[in-house]
Amino acid sequence: MRKTLIAGSVAAAVLALPTLSIAQTQNNGFSFVDDAKATLGLRNLYFNGDYREGDGYSKDEEWGQGFMLDFQSGYTQGPIGFGLDVFARSGIRLDSGSRTSKADRSRNPGTMFPLDHDDSAVSEFSQIDFAAKAKVSETELKIGRGLQPSLPVLTRNDGRLLPQTYSGATLTSKEIDNLTLRIGQMDEASGRNSTSHEGLLLGGGSERVNKFQYAGGDAQLGDNLVASYYFAKLKDYYKQHYLGAVHTLDLGAGQLITDLRYFDSGSTGANDSGEAGYAARGVYNDGEVDNRAMSAMFTYKLSNHGLGLGYQKMSGDSDFAYLNNGGGATAYLITDSQINKFERAGEKTWVGQYSYNFADLVPGLKFSAKYLRGSDFDVAPGEGDKEWERNLRLDYTVQQGFLKDLGVSLRHASLRSDADRDQDQVRVYLTYNFVLL
Repeated sequence: MRKTLIAGSVAAAVLALPTLSIAQTQNNGFSFVDDAKATLGLRNLYFNGDYREGDGYSKDEEWGQGFMLDFQSGYTQGPIGFGLDVFARSGIRLDSGSRTSKADRSRNPGTMFPLDHDDSAVSEFSQIDFAAKAKVSETELKIGRGLQPSLPVLTRNDGRLLPQTYSGATLTSKEIDNLTLRIGQMDEASGRNSTSHEGLLLGGGSERVNKFQYAGGDAQLGDNLVASYYFAKLKDYYKQHYLGAVHTLDLGAGQLITDLRYFDSGSTGANDSGEAGYAARGVYNDGEVDNRAMSAMFTYKLSNHGLGLGYQKMSGDSDFAYLNNGGGATAYLITDSQINKFERAGEKTWVGQYSYNFADLVPGLKFSAKYLRGSDFDVAPGEGDKEWERNLRLDYTVQQGFLKDLGVSLRHASLRSDADRDQDQVRVYLTYNFVLL
């Protein structure tokens, strides 16, 4: 599978080269290389998930070293500029659990690395993706693999050794001042612990599809307000409207940032017809997507302090709808946290957070704490409907000397839930980026 994937990617790159040569011939200048950017990112991650109750293994514990080469070419000169992006990455196992098929295992592998034929973690996994791109004025088209969207309706996950990526096409236009328009279609995803590309899923479903479409944009309305609208559709699963706004207000000596988000998700295609394999998660929804998610987050920043308070409410009979292929996914919710997402049908969640930048005392050192409490979500008779999570994070970036720009991130989370296994989790990240071009 890996050989087929790499061979197909290389073939795509070769097919793009004649186009680039023609553009070079027809123009006196050539900025494909001159404007290129390349970085090599190093990420060392220790991950420990300690389960406090329930049956099965008691711990996820793995350690690895990741390498990420991100090359972004410039564009050929002329009315239409052409370019090529390359995203190559590799993960090396330093330590892991035994085998997922071992009945009495204490550590479970697979959270950071793919599993081998004997159900143990592989010693190394790698992948290289290519995306062709074209640009006219302020409008850019990208087609290929290795795409890493960051949108309200589609956000890649980057919580482990290597990031999740997508394949498809995106079009971004900034032709109108203060307005960014985006449309796109994704057909496959590659997980953060995978070397292959697979069709797309909604959490709860088992049938993969090859089409996720979105359209929308962000408008800068004055100096202090950004408003966003997006529409998305996952074939045979759900359609979704998103409306959001972020407002910044000078208040006293600091700033008040208001973040408002609203999602309206409904069924479509096979999910709407109740076909087997296309179900959405939910206790009383019979598999049909039916969810509204409304949230408000208020953050006050004063000097080096940040204090936030938020509230989120789910309504409808299904859990929040978002693209989730398994193996790790991110939902654009104020409650998406280190372990849990608080996205269950009917769930009401309060969020409190605090951050402090030690710039005046220890430059490069930052601390943040977050607490979430959810309740009233749909449960089967006799089960509880409460859960909470606490996140603590300490980040430091070396400011000078031989190790300048080396990043260290310590993250601890505790989850206590009536619906999931209680868990304590520790992550330790060491990161460094080499600028190659």
